[in-house]
Amino acid sequence: MYKWIMFVIFSAASALGIYIMANELPGKPVDEAASLPPGVTLLKIEASADFVFDQTEYKVKKGDTVKLKLVNKSGVHGIAIPDLGVDLQGDKMETEITLDQAGTFEIHCSVMCGTGHADMKSVLIVE
Repeated sequence: MYKWIMFVIFSAASALGIYIMANELPGKPVDEAASLPPGVTLLKIEASADFVFDQTEYKVKKGDTVKLKLVNKSGVHGIAIPDLGVDLQGDKMETEITLDQAGTFEIHCSVMCGTGHADMKSVLIVE
């Protein structure tokens, strides 16, 4: 007797599922490095709520012009490289620098982000 109600509910749920799959999927990934001017490389640093950066060390070549970009995967973080005069936090999450001197430079979180803040460190190696 009420079979038509189940048919209507099933049809509505199916239509809703198809709509969500078609419209709510994330967009295609964009290659950010492709839009940079010639001679500039992208160095993306990702920070997470686990109080870690995505890599323990980042390597670049001496003389390179680097677009340094901070991406917060979760939590609120910043990065500072005191020896290079870099401090990314708040609204300023990217900068462009030319690395003229070789060496190893410490990267640390510049925003008090929680209990693991003091251990949130990495290094930038300029070869």
